[in-house]
Amino acid sequence: MQKYRPFPLRARLLLAACLLWPLGCIAATDPDLFAVGVGMQRMPSWPGGKNQHSEPVPYLDIDLPGRGSFSTLDGLQIDLIRGDAWHGGIHGDYQWGRSRDDLGSLRGKIASLPPRINLGGFLEWQLTRQIDVGGNLSHDINGAGAYLELYAEWDPPPTGLLEHAVTLRWQAMNAPAMNRFFGVTPQAARALSIPAWQPGAGGQLASLEYELFVPTSRRTGVALALVYGRLLGDAADSPLVTRYGSRTQLSESLAFVYRL
Repeated sequence: MQKYRPFPLRARLLLAACLLWPLGCIAATDPDLFAVGVGMQRMPSWPGGKNQHSEPVPYLDIDLPGRGSFSTLDGLQIDLIRGDAWHGGIHGDYQWGRSRDDLGSLRGKIASLPPRINLGGFLEWQLTRQIDVGGNLSHDINGAGAYLELYAEWDPPPTGLLEHAVTLRWQAMNAPAMNRFFGVTPQAARALSIPAWQPGAGGQLASLEYELFVPTSRRTGVALALVYGRLLGDAADSPLVTRYGSRTQLSESLAFVYRL
């Protein structure tokens, strides 16, 4: 599921602290693996929405080859399987909901949704030093939603000091998750004068992400991420999207980063 409405800052920092404690202790022995920062993120106000919401967000990135990683963009990974080309293990992430304050004309007519934490597993295959393909399968820890994501990532050679990455993703949901975000109950349908909608399981989003890191000194730099996404299947055909939202989902983030 694409990362939409952020947690409040305090909640995100508390979650990060809980997940990062074991990784952070290890990263302290190698400061080049630990980066912190602050930035702004702009994303759809709600999944499928056409309006966008901006909010300041923290930036955290820990990468421990052969052990795991954590970032505020990609979540938590703990390696349990590690080979020359394959690795896999535990995957955790937070999933944005939709805030009542961001629903606009839909406020009071469809339900607001709190964020959730997903937990599952991942498997990744390193085709070359610059190309990885993989996927993760996860489930709500406090709900019935299940999610599948398949991806391919390309890290081209640096252009001077500039570091790039391009990622293609395809995401799918089970029926409970699809209904949570894109379903329309009979009560909501009457309030909005649109058809009721009960989507089934299937593909939900395809996206292309571009990441850029521009160093400004030996330990500082600017990180940029741009994501172009298109809703698919029953998600794209939901009356919430066709009447009040957009099948095109754009998000951008910009952060100033310090490598400790």
